[in-house]
Amino acid sequence: MIYTTVDSPIGELLLLGEGDVLHGLYMQDGLRPIRVQATWQRDDNAFAEVRQQLDEYFAGARTDFDVQMHLEGGAFQRTVWHALTEIPYGETISYGELARRIQRPDLARAVGTANGQNPIAVIVPCHRVIGSNGKLVGYGGGLDNKRRLLELESGVLPLV
Repeated sequence: MIYTTVDSPIGELLLLGEGDVLHGLYMQDGLRPIRVQATWQRDDNAFAEVRQQLDEYFAGARTDFDVQMHLEGGAFQRTVWHALTEIPYGETISYGELARRIQRPDLARAVGTANGQNPIAVIVPCHRVIGSNGKLVGYGGGLDNKRRLLELESGVLPLV
């Protein structure tokens, strides 16, 4: 596995993967930073395309990503994560709505758990899922970063 870190308006991001395939994007200033493993190799030239797309996103010039990803998880988790990628830029849905979209309306809590285990933050937009009452709840990157990402996508706040 190779990794690099990039500075962003929401703090340091750790990019992890193999070749050009992204396996993880973690907010190192969030609630659950990832510890670099001794077996990983740092390569600050890695993931140039991902870094470019993130720069464009934070500048408000990109609304979707075209990144090779490998999402490692169980079948249910991968179903939830795929459904996240179908939430349009600038929109939010509730955990219950996400559960309905994957044909499992009885599993809103499990959807929330899978959402919280998303290994590729920002690009797989788990920040677009909010509580049924419209409030911002549960975000591994911290609620301030969730709010900032949603404000960026609504055109309220440019992050760069």
